[in-house]
Amino acid sequence: MSQQVNETKQIAAFLLKEIDRLIDRPVRIMEVCGTHTVSIFRAGIRQLLPEKVELVSGPGCPVCVTPNDYLDTAIAYARQEDVIITTFGDMLKVPGTSSSLNQVKAEGRDIRIIYSPMDSLQIAKDNPDKKVIFLAVGFETTSPTAAATILAAKQQNIKNFFVLTAHKLTPPAIEALLCDEKIKIDGFLLPGHVCVITGEEPFTFIAEKYHLPAVVAGFEPLDILQAIYMIAKQIHAKDFKIENQYKRVVKTLGNMQAQKIMDLVYKKAPANWRGLGVIENSGLDLTDAFSEFDALKMIPVNKEISKEPAGCRCGEVLRGLVKPTDCPLFGKVCTPNHAVGSCMVSVEGTCAAWYKYGSRVFHFE
Repeated sequence: MSQQVNETKQIAAFLLKEIDRLIDRPVRIMEVCGTHTVSIFRAGIRQLLPEKVELVSGPGCPVCVTPNDYLDTAIAYARQEDVIITTFGDMLKVPGTSSSLNQVKAEGRDIRIIYSPMDSLQIAKDNPDKKVIFLAVGFETTSPTAAATILAAKQQNIKNFFVLTAHKLTPPAIEALLCDEKIKIDGFLLPGHVCVITGEEPFTFIAEKYHLPAVVAGFEPLDILQAIYMIAKQIHAKDFKIENQYKRVVKTLGNMQAQKIMDLVYKKAPANWRGLGVIENSGLDLTDAFSEFDALKMIPVNKEISKEPAGCRCGEVLRGLVKPTDCPLFGKVCTPNHAVGSCMVSVEGTCAAWYKYGSRVFHFE
């Protein structure tokens, strides 16, 4: 074990030295994956890197980028007497305009935490007199399983299962960031989990159109350091491309079967992102063949007028414009136990990571 630790230390030291050698100016590298954000903070990688290399967290947490409009709609559905809401646990504490799913659950509404979208189908079968609405939130990583669930519902002729979809696509969000003149980014750590599904091709525009480096990265500390080193080499050589550090998992073309299921069930549509606004072709709506499962089309609902919380800077954090510590609410009125903004709620949220790991330094021991 000690030999392995020593080897890890030596590799890390080499990578950090090479990054320092290759980078001769201040650079900002954005990770667009919430799991990367947590891994970076947990390992103290920000503190290990040379000062001229700044890591910036982007819109990589699906719960965080889901706007209050969606949450308020979900809460309004939950208050209907004949509705059961099924959701992953992270969504419960996210504050909407005036309430949260957790508060509504405490009021006695039927909101159930599930571990797979398929669990919703059994709940629908067990409760034929109820409308079961699954909160379909996530990026390309989770949308195939939701699509497979919708496909199964159609095959099994389950009439009381619906989805409130907020699935989002990562590449259009990256392009929206690159089109924002306020945001200065010199390279991207691409999300390994997303690329397992999509492959590399959807991200080639970063190099070809914007002449910036991007590397698909794994999630271990050495994975991330190696990916940053690969970005540093591209910057030094001024030779920009999409590279894959995570080849042990991510294939060039991605998961073709998952892509096929997504294309069958979903179609691209505009989507509203917290902090980024509406981005064309960045969301997934149900195709006409599966519209019978679309909660918004099939179940009338009235919700309150949505507003963002006063003073919260989550939108700017998600765009990489400010750090969580720049928000006047951070660590004071906004904490994991009393979150004002979505970035403090999710385990993948940037504010939650700063709060928990912000000053940690990792020594590869």
